[in-house]
Amino acid sequence: MKTLNKRTICITTLEKELQNHLESIVGSFLYFPNISKNDLKEKIKENNIDVIFTNPNQQDFKIDKNLLEHSKISVICTASTGLNHIDSDYCASRNIKIFSITKDMETIEKISSTAEHAFGLMLSLIRKIPASFNSVKKGLWTWEPFVGRQINFLSIGIVGYGRLGKMMKRYCEAFGAKVFVCDPYVECENNVSIETLFKTCDVISLHVHVTNETRHMINHNLIKNIKIPLYLINTSRGEIVNENDVISGIESGKILGYATDVVEDEFGNLDNSPLLKRNDLNIIVTPHIAGMTKEARIIAYKSAMNKLLDV
Repeated sequence: MKTLNKRTICITTLEKELQNHLESIVGSFLYFPNISKNDLKEKIKENNIDVIFTNPNQQDFKIDKNLLEHSKISVICTASTGLNHIDSDYCASRNIKIFSITKDMETIEKISSTAEHAFGLMLSLIRKIPASFNSVKKGLWTWEPFVGRQINFLSIGIVGYGRLGKMMKRYCEAFGAKVFVCDPYVECENNVSIETLFKTCDVISLHVHVTNETRHMINHNLIKNIKIPLYLINTSRGEIVNENDVISGIESGKILGYATDVVEDEFGNLDNSPLLKRNDLNIIVTPHIAGMTKEARIIAYKSAMNKLLDV
């Protein structure tokens, strides 16, 4: 049954297969994958839009009161597990439904892309792969600045032992690493405090959602107590870390490098991120591509779209 009575706008890129799937559910829809917040506000008003379909990887603004006030929006459907690109409190106050795949375990258990990317970022960081390639492009051919680490000699800490944390643990153990976990909400072997992780591990990988508890959980107070200089990986959300504190940690030698797929002000002004201004430091930033594989997109987007059948 098509929701033909709901006018829909899609603000994220869809392959033809996904466009056809969305059309089969909602009928025709407006398609503006690179629209600005101001232009989206106008399109919503001009076309009496009821439904927004989105994904945070391409959205560089927050769906909030400024965008939704005085609109007819009744549903926001996001092909994601995270919701920090949407003002959930405001939507609740307006009775705007938010559909996501956050709790669709049968669906998201099929998606390993983000954990794979975290492992790839770790390898790139500890082996200094981007920096060594940039050196070669400058005409140099020397190994001395790029001595890395061997995984089976490392202790790796996983912060957050949900779906992705468990996958990351398996990958690291397959390479021979000793893995520790920090998650106060689960029972598992080698589950320790985050303070212990930061005092004993060579690598820390973050796999948690943004909450009041986790926002800026990686900060100066935690970093100053690092005993063994470590590498930090983040494929969660930018708000998990205080970026200025991480940079200070790199400058002090407490942190050997930071690899992230997200930045703190991702849905505001990317130019504000201090990470993008420090080419002199061992920092790798990818543009929120961890979940952007062909397979993951088909699984996640179709699952999210199917929820519109319940509108």
